[in-house]
Amino acid sequence: MKHYDLYGIGNALVDMEYRISDQKLEELGVDKGLMTLIEEDQHHALVDKLSELSHKKACGGSAANTVIALAQLGGDGFYTCKVANDEPGDFYLQDMADCNVDTNLDGVSRVSGNTGKCIVMVTPDADRTMNTYLGVTVNLSEDEVVADAIAQSKYMYMEGYVVTSDSGRAAAIKAAGIAREAGVPTVLTLSDPNMVNFFRDGLLQMAGDDLDLLFCNEAEATLMTGTDSVEAAAAELKTLARRFAITVGADGSLVYDGTDFHKILADKVDVIDTNGAGDMYAGAFLYGLTHSMSFVQSAELASRAASKIVTHFGPRLPTEQTRALLG
Repeated sequence: MKHYDLYGIGNALVDMEYRISDQKLEELGVDKGLMTLIEEDQHHALVDKLSELSHKKACGGSAANTVIALAQLGGDGFYTCKVANDEPGDFYLQDMADCNVDTNLDGVSRVSGNTGKCIVMVTPDADRTMNTYLGVTVNLSEDEVVADAIAQSKYMYMEGYVVTSDSGRAAAIKAAGIAREAGVPTVLTLSDPNMVNFFRDGLLQMAGDDLDLLFCNEAEATLMTGTDSVEAAAAELKTLARRFAITVGADGSLVYDGTDFHKILADKVDVIDTNGAGDMYAGAFLYGLTHSMSFVQSAELASRAASKIVTHFGPRLPTEQTRALLG
């Protein structure tokens, strides 16, 4: 019996989420709908410019959101990350503990410095724009990888955002190698179109030659494969992963179970905030796969979960609402 359903590795970021107008976003001069890395002084300047707006705070990072979603549904998760010995780091680890997620930092001394932060700006069309100051998570390294936890997990999940850091990418590659040696299937999410635009080769290194499952959206899929349609991208992705899921917004998702394609419909909802939708989709999908659901049943649960979270402001649902997705 495996102790964990999912081992995740990714950036640890305290999310600061704001509702913002398109005009204000344009005034700030940030690229809409994308994740952009910024330096500490830029982070403080942006927070100052947003000071008149209230915001919602939670521990985040793409893979963290996914592991938390799985834990909220009743699964057991472990997360490898790096936070500093500061107040945001205290907040982050307490939030993870409250979500019943174990980490590599449980009972371990933390480094000095600044915990990473992500400013998430949500416009009236529900699109999310992220400006991320990585802080100490830029130094996520092989030292943070916990081999025993990987070997005791049913799946090992890598966040595409770590590709921007040489040490983070090396950590993910090491974790994938440990997983393969232990017979644990590896999973990768491409995370953001900018990751594919600027770090495609690094993502391919993380995927390796034995990737079991890939998560991506339509833009990431077409960029990764150099194609111009979901169908064409899907044909090419067969060479990258044994199985995959391509989310296509309100149209649901196209999933490949290793043999057949399946179109999974999304619930028709009023969308408020798309931040965290892909992370929730992956978390629910992996919960299904680790709890005796078929591939299609897992995809259907993932679609319900993603459809639910976009009706809610913030990257995470209350636990009772997440658990209710199981019926």
